[in-house]
Amino acid sequence: MPVSDSVDRPPIESDDAHPTAGDGLPINELFYSLQGEGILAGVPSVFVRTSGCNLRCWFCDSYHTSWEPTHAWRSLEEIIADVKRYDADHVVLTGGEPLLHQESVTLLEALDDRGYHTTVETNGTIYRDAPIDLASISPKLASSTPTPERVPEGSDSSGWGDRHERDRIDIEALAQLVESYPFQLKFVVADDEDMPEITELLTTLRAAASVTIPDDRILLMPEGATRERLAETRTRVADLALAHGFRYTPRLHVDLWNDAPET
Repeated sequence: MPVSDSVDRPPIESDDAHPTAGDGLPINELFYSLQGEGILAGVPSVFVRTSGCNLRCWFCDSYHTSWEPTHAWRSLEEIIADVKRYDADHVVLTGGEPLLHQESVTLLEALDDRGYHTTVETNGTIYRDAPIDLASISPKLASSTPTPERVPEGSDSSGWGDRHERDRIDIEALAQLVESYPFQLKFVVADDEDMPEITELLTTLRAAASVTIPDDRILLMPEGATRERLAETRTRVADLALAHGFRYTPRLHVDLWNDAPET
């Protein structure tokens, strides 16, 4: 259910004060598709995509929630009613960064009350106490930092390089997330130059967290939002997963539908 062309409040800024309870959520799109990534790849799911993000990855595949955020404000009752239209047991709350919004907790509680399995796609910089069945955590590597030459076409990178680099990793929030929820750590990888940072981050996180972080919960995902780009990155990322003993995750939705919206 696309709502990205319906905006009835000002666009969400990445450092917006979290909307107060009862305000609903800024929803960019709500649709039914197959989960394309991670340990639940292939599972039919309803995707609820919020708008607004505290980071600006240059390769963001949902720039309409970050670089150029668009949305309609939907009440929780409206969101739940739309989710119930689909014959699915799994709901994926994604963004943008959905945990920016306090009201995401209320939505997750409502979904849990109705028996849905919930996955939250997060960049790992914000922790919230909520009923989450799978925290799909994607820490952003240095290779994600935007530069004036490396941003979505037509977007303005002014000030975002330093800000993104400063905020992209929060070890305390990462540790809270892996300690609190079933999790997967999903890294977007372009080439082997990303691996030293991944292994260093994992060493730091394992020292900070009070739970075990097994290698089979570390997922390497090829960078690319189109079939053409994935053709350039998938094989070398698969080889890196083999070399390091981590899992490889496809981008199934890209393989099936390329960069089509609502997939």
